[in-house]
Amino acid sequence: MKNLGDFTALEPFFHIIGQGLDGLVDGDHFFEWFTDDVVTEYVVTVPDYPRKVEGLEALAELYRGYGDTMTAESADGLAVHHDRETSVVVLEYVVHGRAVATGRPYDNHFVSVITIRDRKITHWRDYLDPLAVFDAIGAAVPVRRAETGTGS
Repeated sequence: MKNLGDFTALEPFFHIIGQGLDGLVDGDHFFEWFTDDVVTEYVVTVPDYPRKVEGLEALAELYRGYGDTMTAESADGLAVHHDRETSVVVLEYVVHGRAVATGRPYDNHFVSVITIRDRKITHWRDYLDPLAVFDAIGAAVPVRRAETGTGS
């Protein structure tokens, strides 16, 4: 991966993921832990953020701009659940930081469901707290109206 300096805003995130996957993946840096064709899904996310990213290069490009919006300062609360039969690891953790534009604190809880094959991540499914993002960046929470039917 070129220009790892582009990702310094994510170092606490990279570090806690490395702790959770210690001994399970090969590589020295976050982006070395993935297959080139990894699929990353963001199940609970925020508007204008992709629901699915295919490929390591696309994932790196998505994360490259993170420091323009947020800066991670620390991460903690790690819980690791590893199912050796399915090669699935579930990581629970919290990332703390600040929104660049507002300076407001950012404390987001994550659950990441990670599939590992041959010591590389092949699939990553992420769940996060979108309200933490809205609060940090000072955005209004989008309201989606439920569709109602007549039930006839």
